[in-house]
Amino acid sequence: MSRPTVNPASLAELAQFAMLLEVTARGKPGNIDRCHDYEDTRLDHFLSSAVLAKPIFSAIEAGNLSIGEAMRDVVARTNMHRGGNTHFGAFLLLLPLIAGKGIAGATELVKKTTVTDAVLFYKAFGLTQVRVRTEDPMDVNDPASIQRLKDEQITMYSVMEYSAPHDMVAREWTNGFALTRRAADLLFAQKDGVHAIPAMFLTLMTEYPDTFIAKKFDEATAEEVMYKARAVRDGRQTLAAFDDECIKAGINPGSLADICIAGIFIALLEGWQWDC
Repeated sequence: MSRPTVNPASLAELAQFAMLLEVTARGKPGNIDRCHDYEDTRLDHFLSSAVLAKPIFSAIEAGNLSIGEAMRDVVARTNMHRGGNTHFGAFLLLLPLIAGKGIAGATELVKKTTVTDAVLFYKAFGLTQVRVRTEDPMDVNDPASIQRLKDEQITMYSVMEYSAPHDMVAREWTNGFALTRRAADLLFAQKDGVHAIPAMFLTLMTEYPDTFIAKKFDEATAEEVMYKARAVRDGRQTLAAFDDECIKAGINPGSLADICIAGIFIALLEGWQWDC
């Protein structure tokens, strides 16, 4: 008896699946997973965000929303819990990747974003608790910044160019989603799909200081975390001890987690099987 034909997953479903796989993967130092919660943000906050985002993913996949509109709508829709910012950076990556049907399309699509997209992006910022640099002259919480976007005709892509030097998620827009590509390639290189995600995550931690950590603490702390990840990789410290140290200090590599989600999405889109 032949097996019934199963329709391939939509891009929206793959994006949702990527979010769920990332947050439930154990062994990502400092980040929430099945074994770790923070006092104000828990696993269920991340799960609810992944579930509630699906209609917006579907809408942008169908071409019914611009990237700016989708950012505004997905943040508004997922901001139904008290867990603060869960997936803002992931949405910033996933939405163009869905709309562009992969990295090549997304790379071209983000360059075509408009001033209106930039304004809607800033309004999305205002709906959540995304950590920003306190000294930033383009304060997302200052109405004058939105007026400046309009007066100077600053597009959403230009906003990402401005942010790229100190924000690795924004930098993905300007470098062709290079780390997203790196994350996906690391998944394909792993033979054990179940453990591929934490292995990929740790590798990225050894290569790049996380810019969310830099904003929350400082650049020196972000670099120190990178060096400690290398100690785990080299067998000089256990993963469990490093994870526990990060959790107790409130050090969570949130930007790398966002890029991890984007990498999982691209890998799934290209046929990677997580349960192999």
